[in-house]
Amino acid sequence: MSGNSAKEPLLLSSKDVELGRLKKPSLFISSSKWIIKVSILIIFITWATFIFLYPLQAVNELFENWSKATERNLFGMTGTTFLLFGGPIIIIAFLDIAYLIISGEDDELHEKKVSKNPRFSLWTFPVLVDGPFGVVSAAEMIGIILFSLYIIWAVCVFAISDYNLLYGSESYGLPSKDRSASMLEHAGVQIGLIGQMCLAFLFLPVTRGSVLLRFMHIPFEHATRYHVWLGHLTMLLFTLHGLFFVVAWSMRGTLREELNEWKNEDTANFPGVISLLTGLLMWVTSLPAVRRWNFELFFYTHQLYVVFVVFLALHVGDFIFSTAAAGIFLFMLDRFLRFCQSRKTVDILSATCFPCGTVELVLSKPANLHYNALGWVFLQVRELSLLQWHPFSVSSSPLDGKNHLAILIKVLGGWTGKLKEHILSISNEEPEKQQLLRPHSKISASVEGPYGHEVPYHLTYENLILVAGGIGISPFLAILSDILHHIKDGKPCLPKNILIVWAVKKSDELPLLHTVDMDSICPFFSEALNLEIQTYVTRESQPPLEESKIHHEPLNYCVFNYSKKRGMSVLVGTGNIVWSGMYVIVSTIGLVILVGLLDSFYINPFNVTYLWYKGLLLVACMIASVLLFGGFVIVLWHLWERKTSIGEQTKHDTEKLGSVQQNSYGMHKSAGIIKEKYVGSILYGQRPDFAEIFGSMAERWGSVDIGVIVCGPSTLQTSVARECRSQNLKRRKNQPIFHFNSHSFDL
Repeated sequence: MSGNSAKEPLLLSSKDVELGRLKKPSLFISSSKWIIKVSILIIFITWATFIFLYPLQAVNELFENWSKATERNLFGMTGTTFLLFGGPIIIIAFLDIAYLIISGEDDELHEKKVSKNPRFSLWTFPVLVDGPFGVVSAAEMIGIILFSLYIIWAVCVFAISDYNLLYGSESYGLPSKDRSASMLEHAGVQIGLIGQMCLAFLFLPVTRGSVLLRFMHIPFEHATRYHVWLGHLTMLLFTLHGLFFVVAWSMRGTLREELNEWKNEDTANFPGVISLLTGLLMWVTSLPAVRRWNFELFFYTHQLYVVFVVFLALHVGDFIFSTAAAGIFLFMLDRFLRFCQSRKTVDILSATCFPCGTVELVLSKPANLHYNALGWVFLQVRELSLLQWHPFSVSSSPLDGKNHLAILIKVLGGWTGKLKEHILSISNEEPEKQQLLRPHSKISASVEGPYGHEVPYHLTYENLILVAGGIGISPFLAILSDILHHIKDGKPCLPKNILIVWAVKKSDELPLLHTVDMDSICPFFSEALNLEIQTYVTRESQPPLEESKIHHEPLNYCVFNYSKKRGMSVLVGTGNIVWSGMYVIVSTIGLVILVGLLDSFYINPFNVTYLWYKGLLLVACMIASVLLFGGFVIVLWHLWERKTSIGEQTKHDTEKLGSVQQNSYGMHKSAGIIKEKYVGSILYGQRPDFAEIFGSMAERWGSVDIGVIVCGPSTLQTSVARECRSQNLKRRKNQPIFHFNSHSFDL
């Protein structure tokens, strides 16, 4: 580090990491984590093998025999089905909780060794960059192939079994028309069962605070695409399921009677019709063309999942519904937790309108709410709408301050336009901008999150290329600030070389770089970090005639005074794993208790046999366990958080507001000055040539791992992913490996 011994310990070098100078976890912790990982792997492989082999007649008969043998037990056949199909998911979730509790915040960095030779990673190597799936990594491609093989395998096995049953026996004396109708009905049943298997996974990716996703280091913005893929597949199977029965009933001439039939001790058709129609409505309105045309229509119709699930339970009964109940139950837990968090009003400490049409909001948060620089929040501004929630990337580092969090919002649509107008109307009330402490109108909000990666993976690469399009610079401002704070504080931090490639439409967006004051965070950062910024202004062929005038345009901003600070809740996101783990465990135990009491005192004594009714009771038990047992944990959690935060809140109240006001005032006062070392090179009328950029970095940095993070539109992601793949495929021994990571949210 330039030979400056006084500053040398502030940044740990590659050699330091290789020699193990980072504090390593104890042998007990390492062994426990290894045992938990192996246990999870064994349970998952066993469970996946059972599901894969389930279509075989021998395995199916074995399952049916076991179910009948346990029919007279307390939980009956439903308990057996839930244990085999959903139990492994719950057990893995419990093990994940244990793993996350014993894992330290910086374990990823402690365990990260800088290898002399770069290594490929299945999760960061893009194999598909075009097509309906978007950018697909090698690991995701393997998952798609395996899931597709399972669907094809199950359909073929069931089809052969049904054909042998209906056409292989000469004693089966049905007319040809009846046999065809029976064949369609059997096929419909089997397709429906496969759809149930898909449904078991459907809700897991959209469980935003899921311990499963946190354990696998999959943030919700990535997992959402898995929900989309599974949703299309599930609805295709359920549509075929219904279509086969409709055709069969039409052949028999009993279509109207069958559609309206509500059987008590068999599948109830009418609830199935309602569930299927609801699912079709959600499916159609979720298609990309409809989402782009009217996002609100997609959002509101998607809330019909409640109707879909309830009537599905009425349709198939408790026995079959329990095959997918575990995933749905974990989603219900997450949804209730998000509901509780979103009820709290959060203070907006300051609001800024940049001339380029970007709004910055600084939100109040408690000191014990933790998040990573690559985080997301869902925001609702109550003065604008009580129903609309919008996702935004966090633009501040968790080390910027314990009591606030910042986001940048690009004004693109109606909601964001109203937000800007509201802020402008408030700032216009202020006669003199110097009177920062004058109380005036406030803005209140509700927040869900923060969500994101469990660990700050941007700190695990020595070499980073950050590619942003427009407002996509927001998370990279947080990354840059986070790295600078780690360097200053001497915390584990691997990045030494950073290239930021930023494409903007017009030069009036350039002042956004000033939301990070690098000199004030770490005055000597240039001695420890090689930072280069390349900015491309695509819609201006040359610098404006009065370039400085653009950057001196006045900013509209206001800082708010609050007598009592109201920070966001810590219930979800990357919050306290001990309390969130207790919430999941206690609620699950509560579900078992409620179902056991129901069976002991009502279903078994009174010989309740109506399948649709038992399905409804199972859903009711799931809801009750979330509200009663989960709600009890949430109350204790809230009281504990309130007790532990009172002292710290009092300590930081004055410091918090004063710091925010001072930073805001200083930033806006100097916003007209764009320093060359911040902006780097500015190229007008050009778009980034990623082949040239990546090739240049390959020549400069040599045989290393390069982390590439992109945030921007899908076209930008595709271009960057294609170049990463190209560079990796034609790589020579002395060249780097590019690891593609996307930080773009597309719902």
